[in-house]
Amino acid sequence: MTDANSILDEMNDRSREVFRRVVEGYLENGEPVGSRTLTRSFSEKISAATIRNVMQDLEFLGLLGSPHTSAGRVPTQLGLRMFVDGLLEVSDLNEDDRVKLDMSTSRNAGADVGDMLDSISAALSGVTQGASLVLAPKQEAPIKHIEFVSLSPDRALVVLVFADGHVENRLFTPPLGQTPSSMREAANFLNAIMEGHTLSEARGLVEIEITKRRSELDKLAADLVESGAVFWQDEGERNERLIVRGRANLLGGEAHESELERIKTLFDDLERKRDIADFLDLTQKGDGVRIFIGSENKLFSLSGSSLVVSPYMNADRKIIGAVGVIGPTRLNYGRIVPIVDYTAQLVTKLIADRS
Repeated sequence: MTDANSILDEMNDRSREVFRRVVEGYLENGEPVGSRTLTRSFSEKISAATIRNVMQDLEFLGLLGSPHTSAGRVPTQLGLRMFVDGLLEVSDLNEDDRVKLDMSTSRNAGADVGDMLDSISAALSGVTQGASLVLAPKQEAPIKHIEFVSLSPDRALVVLVFADGHVENRLFTPPLGQTPSSMREAANFLNAIMEGHTLSEARGLVEIEITKRRSELDKLAADLVESGAVFWQDEGERNERLIVRGRANLLGGEAHESELERIKTLFDDLERKRDIADFLDLTQKGDGVRIFIGSENKLFSLSGSSLVVSPYMNADRKIIGAVGVIGPTRLNYGRIVPIVDYTAQLVTKLIADRS
């Protein structure tokens, strides 16, 4: 990204303008942009040959590419990144888009969080004509009681009773040498510190307490507490839920035949909810809206897609989920960015109001 910015700084005004117009033309039409097309849009009189020379220089720098033998050019991934970071003009949120997003929340004023986010995801997809992604916050009840049950030397059961009444039984492999006594001691220790806390909160509590009070615990009990805490945390992460709407929008009339296989791969990834924990991690490494272009996007199998994503927070200003739009790299970034930003702010406000 630093290299791209330095290239942009070193470009003269004509090269920068040709580059900008090629990218904007590609994002608008999805087609290679030729020199003759550009000569008609320049206010000053510039020959097609001059523009072709500039485009060749931009291709040499790795900013443009030639998908066919024609003279038309399209931006490369590096070119798109440089455009987004240095030349993108983000528009104000369209009032019609704002109204549609607001209406999606007013229609579900009494719904639970999951239904509300599902409605917002559908509205976001409709407004952007892309596929929307909404990562719902984990729905976790506080722990009421924990019990360990030995089934065999290498198999045990942990029984988790939650404050909302539901019970979960989970099989795991205990550390070697566990006895009924060490299991009771481990359960008593955990019940004393974890009651009233969720599984997500439990790991931090256990790590702190086991460090402070290790001498109070039998070694076998301490081993069981440490191994069990990691197991529960992994299970708790599965409560995150990725809501996907608008897959069909990616198969619209403008979808090129060459893109269909890429879109099918994207559908498969979305259906498997691939790496959804990483989806939230992406938003926690920077404030506000982030744009991932092509292979920068590690969440999916393909490099021909872009992801525009922003986190949302709870009343304590803690990031608990994310909203985003995924589509081809020729997204209308200037329009999509304010939509995603507003949607994230809208969800943050709704979550805070409910709390």
